[in-house]
Amino acid sequence: MKKCMLVLLILIPLLTGCWDKRELNELGITLAIGIDKVGGEYQVTTQVVVPSEISMKTSTGRSPVILFQEKGETVYEAFRKITKTSPRKIYPGHLRMLVLGEDLAEEGIAESLELMSRYRELRSDFFVAIAKDRTAEEVLNVRTTIESIPANKMFNSLQTSEASWAATNGIKLDELIASMTSDGKEAVLTGILVTGDQEKGSSKKNVESINPSARIVYDELAVFKKDKLVGWLTERESRGYNGIVNEVQNSVTAISCPEEGKATIEIIQADTKMKGKINKGKPEVDVNIKVKGNVGEVECQINLNDLDTIVELEKITEKQMEETVNLTIETLQKQYKSDIFGFGEAIHRSNPKEWKKLKEHWDEEFAGMTVNVKVDVKLVHTGTEGNSFLEKIEVK
Repeated sequence: MKKCMLVLLILIPLLTGCWDKRELNELGITLAIGIDKVGGEYQVTTQVVVPSEISMKTSTGRSPVILFQEKGETVYEAFRKITKTSPRKIYPGHLRMLVLGEDLAEEGIAESLELMSRYRELRSDFFVAIAKDRTAEEVLNVRTTIESIPANKMFNSLQTSEASWAATNGIKLDELIASMTSDGKEAVLTGILVTGDQEKGSSKKNVESINPSARIVYDELAVFKKDKLVGWLTERESRGYNGIVNEVQNSVTAISCPEEGKATIEIIQADTKMKGKINKGKPEVDVNIKVKGNVGEVECQINLNDLDTIVELEKITEKQMEETVNLTIETLQKQYKSDIFGFGEAIHRSNPKEWKKLKEHWDEEFAGMTVNVKVDVKLVHTGTEGNSFLEKIEVK
């Protein structure tokens, strides 16, 4: 009997349910949030799912999402004020994208992120991006094809792009805050923009055409100092950055053939080692990048069955990648004076004592430091063909 009573006492709390449980039909599920600075106030835009429109049984063909927007002196105030227009409380627990306006980023994003870092209903597995040349509201106000929910399109596109193209980088909230608060590394974020006709982008016609009037596209990387946007990298420089910080998963790069024409190298594996040191009292960093690749495309007359040709293609690829990496470093040292690579962290790891002396004026040290770049490329496959069939036909 006593054992039965003990079992009941253990089970009773489990049968009472959650004290703060909320039914699904009481919540407005938001998958994307945009934050802009407008007239000295924060403007928060939420992209909320319309449940009836994502169901095959009840869909009427209307938009699967709706935007709610409010302004406030703080982000939290603006977010909570949305309840004035939304019939349901906004629930961000499944957030996929946080888009920050460019004007806000230039002023500083730290205060905007403070709520996001402590809000208990938020997970930190969403991407953060900067709306380039647009407001966050404008980015969230574009209807998309394939993925009918724009937030899912933005999330999946960035996830796919960073895995296949070396110029983008999916940054999540924890990574962003860690970079902004680090002594030896500054933050970067991928830019997102709207191409085409913005006004038509929000209409139903945008998803009914084979060639939409407006598209959401990922662009180059935004450079920060502390929490302020200071500029943008080019596509080439963005590729160089990802190579330095070991964020290249898979990509392709076009190179010049030994005599004339072009070839394309597919990067299938890249591994970067960064080592800091103090040389004659000055900070110095070695960046060694090892790359494995395949010959993906040949638009020139070369003999791929000749080992010397493969070695020559490897050397051409190495030289081009080294030039790209060095160009990126020079841009950050001379133009932005922002250590987004984490060279300061590398110095700290190798020589904590010297880092204590350097960190107070790291911007100046970073701008003039020596960085030794070495790229080693090995081509392992040439595809299903040997030499290109183009050599058998006359191509003008």
